[in-house]
Amino acid sequence: MNKKKRLLALALCGLVGTAQADEKEDLLKLKNTTTNLIKELVKQGVLTEQAANEMIQRAEKDAELQTKEAAAAQAADAPEPNEVRVPYVPEFVKDEIRQQVRKELREDVVGDVVQKAKKEKWGTPDALPDWVNRFKLSGDLRLRSQHDYFPEGNAVNPDGTSVHPNWQLANMAGGLSRAFAEDRFLPNTDRHRFRERFRLGIDAKLADELKAGVRLATGNIPDPVSTNQDMGITGSQYQFNVDRAFLEYNLADQKGFKWMTLTGGRIASPWYVGGGEFTAGSELLWDVDLSFEGVSGTFRYDLDNLTTDLKAVDADHPPHSVFLTLGGFPIQEMALSSHDKWLFGGQLGVSWGFENHDSLRAGVAYYDYTNLQARPNTVAPFTCDNNTPANNLSVPQFMQFGNTLAAVCRAPGGGGPDLVGLASDYNVINLNFSYDYSRFAPYHVIFGADLAKNVGFNGDSVNRFLLVNNMDADGNVSDQTNAWQARVDFGWPRVERSGQWNVFTFYKYVERDAVLDAFTDSDFHLGGTNTQGWVVGGNYGLMKNVWFTGRWLSSNVIAGPAYSIDTLQLDVNTKF
Repeated sequence: MNKKKRLLALALCGLVGTAQADEKEDLLKLKNTTTNLIKELVKQGVLTEQAANEMIQRAEKDAELQTKEAAAAQAADAPEPNEVRVPYVPEFVKDEIRQQVRKELREDVVGDVVQKAKKEKWGTPDALPDWVNRFKLSGDLRLRSQHDYFPEGNAVNPDGTSVHPNWQLANMAGGLSRAFAEDRFLPNTDRHRFRERFRLGIDAKLADELKAGVRLATGNIPDPVSTNQDMGITGSQYQFNVDRAFLEYNLADQKGFKWMTLTGGRIASPWYVGGGEFTAGSELLWDVDLSFEGVSGTFRYDLDNLTTDLKAVDADHPPHSVFLTLGGFPIQEMALSSHDKWLFGGQLGVSWGFENHDSLRAGVAYYDYTNLQARPNTVAPFTCDNNTPANNLSVPQFMQFGNTLAAVCRAPGGGGPDLVGLASDYNVINLNFSYDYSRFAPYHVIFGADLAKNVGFNGDSVNRFLLVNNMDADGNVSDQTNAWQARVDFGWPRVERSGQWNVFTFYKYVERDAVLDAFTDSDFHLGGTNTQGWVVGGNYGLMKNVWFTGRWLSSNVIAGPAYSIDTLQLDVNTKF
C-alpha cells in the first residue's frame, strides 16, 4: 500500500507541475485517468474515501512545492540575454515512463484486489452470508435385513401362542382384556422384515461456547429405544420425529482442553458406556438410540496440566484426566398427580493413556429412579374403570420384557390383572471398563466389561403387590438384580473407509430386575431383561462413510418358561 501511495503521489506531482505546451493534453488525460482510478478504488473498497482524499491533497502539496523549487532553480539558472533554451525529453523516454507507471499501478491494484477477494471469498462456494456458515448438517441412513427365529422348545399355550403376555400392548390398549387377541402375547413365529433408519441433524453455532442442535429421526413415537422403521407400509408414509433438541455450552482453557460441558433439552446420552454403536460399546443399561430429556453437566480435570498434541486430537479426554457427569431427567410429568417420575444420575470416570499408545477408560455410576413403582387401585372391586389419576399414571409409558410387574387394577367382573406397573424400585450401581491394546496398530484389541446391580430391590415391598409374573414356586419374587457383559473387539477402532474392518463378540447376562427393561438394549432378545446369551458380528468398510455390518444374536431367558430368540441382522450403513 505504501508503494501505491508513493506511486500515485509521484504521478500527481508530475501532472500539476510545469509542462511544455505540447504535453499538456497528454498530462491532463493522465491526471484524469489517475483520478478516476483512485475513485474506482474507493468504490471497490480497496481505499477509503478519506485515504484517497489525503493522497490527492498530499500529492498536490508535494507537486506545488516541487514547482516552486523548480521555479527557483530556473530563476537561478536564468538564461543570459538573447539566449534561448529549449527543454527536450525524448518521446521514447516519455513512453517508457507511461508504461512503467501503468504496470506498477496495475500490479499493485490487482494484488490488493486479490487479497480482498480471498479474504471476502469472492466467487467461491463459501461466499455465503455469515449466518449460513454457523450451521452444520449431518445425518445417517441404515438399511437392515432382520431375521428373528423362535426355536421349537419355547413354552406355548394350547393355542400355540407364547405364554408370555405382551404387557406393553395390553397397557396401550387400556388393559389386557381390551387388547386384540394377536397382541396379547409376545410373538413365537419366525419373522423376516426389512427395516430402515434415517436421521438428520442440524447444529447451529450461537456463540463460540454455545450451540443449539436438532435431530430428526424415523421410528415409532411410543418406542424410545428404536428409530427403526419397518418396511411394508407402502400405503402410508414414514414417521419423522424430533429425536433431539438441545442447547450445549462448552468451556475450554487456553490450551483448548474442554473442561466443562452443560447440556439441556432432549439430548444424547451423557454417560460413558465404553464405545459407540457396534464399536466396543455396551447397551446393558442404555440402548444406543435412547435420548434423554433434562439437563446434564460433565466436568473434566486434566491431571497432566500440560499442552500435548493428543489434546488437539481428543479435547474431551487428554492422556490423563478424570471426569464427573451429573444429570436430572424427568421420565413422566403428571399434571394430575404429585408423583412425577424422574431419573437422577452421577458418573465418575478416568481416562488414562500410556506411552505405548494403549488407553484405559473406566467409570462408576449411580442411577436413582423415583416414583416408578405401581400404585394399585385399593377401592373394591379394584377394576380399572374406578382408577384414580395416580393409579393410571403409575402405568409405565413404555416397557419391553423381563421386569417384575404388579397389577394396577383388575379386569371387569373381578377378573385377573388388567393394567400393570413395575413392582420394584430401581437404584442401580454401574461399573464400566474398557482397555484399548494397540500393539498391533492399526489393528486394536479392545477389552470391555460392564456390571450393574440394582440395590433398590426390596423383597418385602415387591411381594406386597398382586404380582403377574416372575413368581417363584412359593408365589413370591426373589432377588435377581445382577447384570454383566464381557466384550472383545479386534480390528480398526472405527470403520470409516474402504477395506477397514473389525470383528467383535460379547456375552451378556441380565437378571430380571437388574436394570429398567424399558431403556436397555432393544435388539438382544428383542429387548428387555431376564435374558442371557452371545453376540458375534463385524463391520467392513465398502467405501468412504459406507460400511457393512453383520450380527448374530442368540439369547434365552434366565428364569421362567422357556423363551429363546435368535436374530440375524445385516446392515448397510452410511453417514454424511
